[in-house]
Amino acid sequence: MPYRLHKKLWFVKTVVYVCAFVILLVGGMTYKNIQSLSQASNLVTHTYKINVELEQVLSYLKDAETAQRGSIITNDPLYLEPYYSGRDSINNSFAELRELLKNNPTQLNNLKELNKLIDVRIACFQKSFRFSAVSDLGNPVFKENFWAGKQAMDAVRDKVKHMIALENKLLEEQQSELKENLKVTPIFLYMVLLMCLLLMYGAYAKIISNLKKLKKSNIELEMFKESANLSEIVSNYGNWVWNIDENTYIYSDNLYRLLGEEPNAFHPSIENLLKFVHPKDIKKLNKDIKKMMENENLPYTYFRIVQKNGKIRHLKSFAKKVINTDGKKQLIGTTSDVTEEVKSFRLLEEHNLTLERNNKELSAFNYVASHDLQEPLRKIQTFLSRLEEKEAENLSEPGLKYVDRIKTSATRMRLLIDDLLQFSRTNKADKVFEKSNLNLLLEGAKQDLAEAISNEKAIINANEFPIVKVIPFQIQQLFANLIGNSIKYRSLERTPEITITYSKVKASEESNIKKGKKDNYHKITFIDNGIGFDNAYAKKIFVLFNRLHNKDEYSGTGIGLSICKKIIENHKGFIIAKGKPGIGAKFTIYLPAKL
Repeated sequence: MPYRLHKKLWFVKTVVYVCAFVILLVGGMTYKNIQSLSQASNLVTHTYKINVELEQVLSYLKDAETAQRGSIITNDPLYLEPYYSGRDSINNSFAELRELLKNNPTQLNNLKELNKLIDVRIACFQKSFRFSAVSDLGNPVFKENFWAGKQAMDAVRDKVKHMIALENKLLEEQQSELKENLKVTPIFLYMVLLMCLLLMYGAYAKIISNLKKLKKSNIELEMFKESANLSEIVSNYGNWVWNIDENTYIYSDNLYRLLGEEPNAFHPSIENLLKFVHPKDIKKLNKDIKKMMENENLPYTYFRIVQKNGKIRHLKSFAKKVINTDGKKQLIGTTSDVTEEVKSFRLLEEHNLTLERNNKELSAFNYVASHDLQEPLRKIQTFLSRLEEKEAENLSEPGLKYVDRIKTSATRMRLLIDDLLQFSRTNKADKVFEKSNLNLLLEGAKQDLAEAISNEKAIINANEFPIVKVIPFQIQQLFANLIGNSIKYRSLERTPEITITYSKVKASEESNIKKGKKDNYHKITFIDNGIGFDNAYAKKIFVLFNRLHNKDEYSGTGIGLSICKKIIENHKGFIIAKGKPGIGAKFTIYLPAKL
């Protein structure tokens, strides 16, 4: 299943879409990482600004403290300038810190506490300054305030250090988290990109493979197209396509040639086609085209066209609807030039008329043979019989021999006429096949030969036969002719014995009928113990009027086996003869199991 899956076009498309999506995903993740790096940089800057401002606040306080001490020692008010400007600077720094720490409630609380400590330190400055102004530095209150200011300053330093440490810790935690993300993300992106590249390589390889196959298919298609064009020319037909949804037509090159035009000589359309149609066929063809458009189907339709050179050609068209790979409906049709077929059909009709006339003449001959010829023959036999009865005493011995020879010749002529009539009846077109019991037909044949069978004391052994679809009277005649033939050519040294067997066989298993058109056959064999014949004459004995023996040795006209062969041909079967001189003959019959 996976092996077949990668060959599917939709699978290749899916791979391409997935790869495109992955690339977009990687781009998004890369942008996010860049943002994270930018955020890390902003955090460092933000922490740096906070730390700087806190250090600045501490520096302003230190400057104020130094200025106070200088003023106390020198008693010079000029040293108090940093003290006065420091408060404003501290306020500005606090405003900046509040803005920087607005998203950090803990640090805002620390900032408030720092502000209070600074206020305490400033208050201590002011109280100490009042004592230093009157040079009362030894006052215990001065010392107390001075000490309190020192403690406040130490508290401010501690608070600033605490806030800076807290900010640095926060920075480290955020940087650590970003580092973890940045550590995993490149590996993940690398793996995703690697997988994407592998998929894209597979898709690329498949596309290249498909392109090679497509190129090969295009070459084969071009060869097929050329072959199809040649086939159209040789077979004298053309193809056309009706795109049902767009209502447009496509004509093959040879279709133009059938109309007597060069390829693409005009725009393919029904209107332009109708210009070539014979005036007497336009109405019928228009009706067929209307049905085609309504039913989206075109059964066989015949029409004539008139080429520019004035030649009239007979065409035949046929079309079937298909759905192409784009899901659109098309009617694919074929138009053939059947002019030669029409001519052949008309010639065949003429031959059929000739054959019909010949059959009528043959029927007339049969009538003459059965009536006009037999009537004088009967009179000859009648007068010969009277001559023998009444004038036999008056005839000389040679005269009696002449009469006997005339009588024998008349009898042979009657047999010949009867056999000819029998043979002609096997050629009649009114052959009706019926389901018949072959056992009954065999019994009927034996009844017809009852006198000959009784006189020669012939023994007939036969299997059981099935019910088969045959021409009953012909098969009975076939049986009678074969049995009669065995009795006629009996051996004088032994009693005639005829064995008739039946079996159902396959044509492929029988060497005699391997070229048979049917798969299964009924096989009937007639085996006798008569005089037999040489196999060199196995085929000649079925030729009309052909005899292997002198007429003085054996009676007959040489038509009997010809009738048998004709009957078998009427049943589309086979009859085969084999013989051994002095031992007997074997006739094998094959009748198709299904007609």
